[in-house]
Amino acid sequence: MNGKSRRPDLRRLAELSSLGLILPSSIAIGLFFGYFLDRWLGTAPWLLLIFTVLGIVSGLLSLLRALKKQMKDEPPEA
Repeated sequence: MNGKSRRPDLRRLAELSSLGLILPSSIAIGLFFGYFLDRWLGTAPWLLLIFTVLGIVSGLLSLLRALKKQMKDEPPEA
């Protein structure tokens, strides 16, 4: 097995391993922005809740988009 045939396998593995970070990172970013905007504007807890929900929705959409791409790129089984 040469190095060129392993590269697509390693690239696919890297793409699949990043799927587990999509949802938590989106939620964390929403929490971060909501928390600091609430502190800055004094609107607690509303912006925190809104940005958390937006983070969850954004993370789910990104996750579904990435899974759809992975399923499309997956070669058919023989």
